[in-house]
Amino acid sequence: MSLSRRQLLSLSGGVVAGVGLSACGLGLTSPGGSTGALLRSRVPLPSPFAAELPPLTRLTPHDGRATVTARRRSVEILPGRMTEILGYDGRFPGPTIEATKGEPLHLRVRNAVDHAVVNHLHGGVTPAEHDGYPTDLVRPGASRVHEYPLDQRAATLWYHDHTMDLTGPNVYAGMAGAFVLRDPAEDDLGLPDGDRELTLVLTDRSFGEDAELVYPVSEGTFDRRFHGGLLGDCMLVNGAPWPRTDVDAARYRVRILNACNARRLELALDPGGDLVQVGTDQGLLTRPHRRSTLTLAPAERADLVIDFAEHAPGSPVTLVNRLGEGDMGLVMRFDVARRATDDSRVPDRLSTIDPIDPSRVVRTRDFHLALGQPVRGGHGSHSGGTRSLPMWSINGRPYRPGHDLFRAELGTVERWRFTTDVHHPVHAHLVPFQVEQDGAPAWKDTVDIGPASRAEVLVPIEGYRGRYVLHCHNLEHEDRMMMADWSVV
Repeated sequence: MSLSRRQLLSLSGGVVAGVGLSACGLGLTSPGGSTGALLRSRVPLPSPFAAELPPLTRLTPHDGRATVTARRRSVEILPGRMTEILGYDGRFPGPTIEATKGEPLHLRVRNAVDHAVVNHLHGGVTPAEHDGYPTDLVRPGASRVHEYPLDQRAATLWYHDHTMDLTGPNVYAGMAGAFVLRDPAEDDLGLPDGDRELTLVLTDRSFGEDAELVYPVSEGTFDRRFHGGLLGDCMLVNGAPWPRTDVDAARYRVRILNACNARRLELALDPGGDLVQVGTDQGLLTRPHRRSTLTLAPAERADLVIDFAEHAPGSPVTLVNRLGEGDMGLVMRFDVARRATDDSRVPDRLSTIDPIDPSRVVRTRDFHLALGQPVRGGHGSHSGGTRSLPMWSINGRPYRPGHDLFRAELGTVERWRFTTDVHHPVHAHLVPFQVEQDGAPAWKDTVDIGPASRAEVLVPIEGYRGRYVLHCHNLEHEDRMMMADWSVV
């Protein structure tokens, strides 16, 4: 397991169960539109906005090469307390890798912990042998090289653990980091940059009596109350609880990653102001869109411009989560510190995205994501064979590594249609989804599908031949078998 035995606490008495479908004890729904159950911390949490927003460590490749090491380390997350994490280079979150479109990256992942890990570049167009298939293990003391061509649109990607059955606890322990893929051609747009570009990695966590991270596994048994997902009660931004930071009265480019295991976020500014969205998971939109709120499911990203010149110096501007309750309705605070010159702009035209002609579609596929039949012990259940649980499934099938749900032909276009029982953020490795957003085509790699609803995307089967996976990015759903193999032939 990714967490030490000290961290794998028994959670009796520390849980607020879900409602609705959770009557069966599986924690399938909770207030706020997230699928999961809330785990309450056993240590006093700090007051919001007492911590400073930490800068993310940057990792810039040298001669196209970079190395990260999975290691344990004690870090200060809660003030005055030390928490053991498992992170890339022992950081929480991991270093932000900055790369350039069209310049291949040779990334070596070393494993300095006592169990196997897997690394996946989320949103990357990557050969199958370098993608991070759930059983492509990096054993303790070993390393694995990932070759990333990066011949794709500039975007805010991220990298994280993808070990079969253990993605949830490993990411929860800290194995995730941002990956900013840049394109020098975008410099002419005039968007804010330099000190006025922020990357925010949002996570929710819960802490035990010794300020340790707690994940609902004890003696190898997963607590069924979190079968629907794990929701923490402390919001972390770049690894700090509800932080604050000074900003100029100027425009800022803000890249936001929802790296929570299961929590959905509806972001807004208080006392008001526009979130000008300029990009999605897979890069720039065709034109900017002004929003009063923005919803992000786990694994979704948004590229925003926020103009703090709309607020007088001395004013606080709070980023809030309208799906949260109490302090979980807060994310962080920006304090407008000073007036400043600002030569940035948000152009009316950001990029060109050619809409896919529906006549090119050669195959329409339907996927239903829902609870399936009970599975006793074994893969995905974390039950040790002591009891059976209904596993999450795609088209009624729990995950079977090495068995394709379908095969798609390289160079074709398909239409994929998704239906669900509860909220599921759906992600496919290798391929982007073309969706319609605000009346224009946009590229994404994760789509948030609501309860008993349907989503339709167009999928160009491009990149590389090989085996990939399609799965829900609620990590407790993924680990409990809501994943499927598919191959490009």
